[in-house]
Amino acid sequence: MKQQQGGYGWCKKNASPFFFALMFFSLLAGNAPANEGSYADALVLSARQKKLYDDPYWHTLLHYKKTLFGLRSLIDDPKFFLARDGKTNPAAELEATIRAFFRDDDGKAKHPLCRFAARWAWLKEQLSIDVSKLPVSECRRFEDLVSQIKPESVSLVFPASYMNNPASMFGHTMLTIDTAGGSKLLSYAISYAAHTTESFGPFFAFKGILGLYRGYFSTLPYYTKLQEYSDVNYRDIWEYPLNLTKDEVLKLIRHAYELDDIYSDYYFFDENCSYQILFLLDAARPSLHLTDQHKPWVIPLDTIRLVERNGLIKKSINRPSKTTKIRHMASLLFPDDRETALSIAKGNIAPDIVINKPIPADRKINILNLASEYLQYLYTSQEMSKEVYAHRFLATLRVRSSLGASEQECGHVPAPVPPEQGHLSNKIGVGYGVRRHDGFAEVRYRAAYHDLLDDDGGYQEGAQIIFSGISARYYPADEKLVLQKLDLIDIASFTPRDIFLKPVSYKVATGLVREVMDDGQDHMIYRLNPGGGFCWKTGMLGLTYVIAEADANLGSRLDKGYAVGLGGAMGFIKNLTSRWKAYLLAKDIYYNMGDRHNAFELSLLQNITVTTNTSLRLEIIWSRKHGFDVLNATILGSLFF
Repeated sequence: MKQQQGGYGWCKKNASPFFFALMFFSLLAGNAPANEGSYADALVLSARQKKLYDDPYWHTLLHYKKTLFGLRSLIDDPKFFLARDGKTNPAAELEATIRAFFRDDDGKAKHPLCRFAARWAWLKEQLSIDVSKLPVSECRRFEDLVSQIKPESVSLVFPASYMNNPASMFGHTMLTIDTAGGSKLLSYAISYAAHTTESFGPFFAFKGILGLYRGYFSTLPYYTKLQEYSDVNYRDIWEYPLNLTKDEVLKLIRHAYELDDIYSDYYFFDENCSYQILFLLDAARPSLHLTDQHKPWVIPLDTIRLVERNGLIKKSINRPSKTTKIRHMASLLFPDDRETALSIAKGNIAPDIVINKPIPADRKINILNLASEYLQYLYTSQEMSKEVYAHRFLATLRVRSSLGASEQECGHVPAPVPPEQGHLSNKIGVGYGVRRHDGFAEVRYRAAYHDLLDDDGGYQEGAQIIFSGISARYYPADEKLVLQKLDLIDIASFTPRDIFLKPVSYKVATGLVREVMDDGQDHMIYRLNPGGGFCWKTGMLGLTYVIAEADANLGSRLDKGYAVGLGGAMGFIKNLTSRWKAYLLAKDIYYNMGDRHNAFELSLLQNITVTTNTSLRLEIIWSRKHGFDVLNATILGSLFF
């Protein structure tokens, strides 16, 4: 400003009338560009003086995070940046953004003011921008979108884990924009996910760990988003209304709007759906800083806990899946009634046969309700054509309506323990044990996140996901510290079958383990152990499974350096009390390729839940391998954190 004043003073004192005339016509010819340029320069100068490029909110909107080499945006799409080095230079991106607001609207693409709605709203407020000096003063597209959605509130939604889909093993998180008085299914869902058509689980996990997929945000009607899940029939859904104000909801929508069609490299463990959603919440309420509070890995369940700890969640709402409803309804019926409902759904008998059964009206109603629910499951699972479904379903509904209302219908499913109230994801254990008469102290650590013996509150019964589990032992007699086991991955899904639902159970484990070899000593080997079979649930034995297994070992002590075998296992998992769980397992593998030998193992494992996040475990394992009998007994105290 001083330079402008000095120059004007010199002109006033020394310039000739001819010079004044020349200046007058020059200003007439170029008045708008000069004013626009000077106003943009003034805004850039003001932004520099206020150091807005260092403001945490600017970093939130650009997804900047500190790295070993300075700030870097986690967004990888070059379309998101206006400056050439905007991915790593917040100041350059800020200046480029301000200047971009002064571009003329060519009508071919979104104007920057509209393309970057959240940036514009924040900079307009921080710099008190006079919109009358801009070529474009508002974004009609965004305003029309808000008018269409009519946002009132936001909910965090958690479709729970489904073990038979590798992309759903940990569950998923997304946000819904809820409207006043509207149906929840008519809300708009904002979700982040990897774009992939991969169906082979291990390949999906491998590429996801290495960040070889692109992740995109999408905004769709909630019911449409649910239809995208091929496994929606199997996944309970938890909804958590958040206490965001209307102004905060609008900030969230603005940031989601500018992330449309923008990709980031998707990483299975950290830069995943749950982590990216946190940026939207940080944009809505700048004081949260949720993305700075996460662990090195981000699990959807931990995201819910993080949001809860920061006081955003008002309540939890459970929406049971179709399979959950079917299992619950079937559990309340007599065996003959379940068979009748199945026969109606399969078309083996007509629904009106129920009317003449010599049973109470409530039982008739529950039979027909279960048949209707199962028919919907068969249709949505594409196990029945639309024509067959419509005929049987309408016939069942007609008979059901003729029976009137009932106060004892079994359609309501009691809500289980909310996922966020279950034990935490990380686990550390310390204990003492004996292996072949040698005492040892043991330390175990597990990064994620639940095993078959852990308390099932908030988790899926019969499911196990172990990532990065490590066990080390110290033998005082030998003064020796050894790595006993390293679980790279250990997944199991033992889902019970019944007359309605017939899932296949499976397991897959891989990692390093110390085993006895033909010299009678323990040696480290690498193991890959997949298996598949069936599981049932009975009152006396609990979960009972039988599976066929393959086992491949690599190790220098093995004959030819490897051993491959086939066999099977049978297990029983039962809650003896609400806090005491027992697991009996028998396993036999015969290795007929490479190192030829037989391995038999019998285990009795017990876990006592002391508090939600503490437990006491007793393990007794007897095995015969390479002709050597080995007894291993361990008692272990564990803490979840």
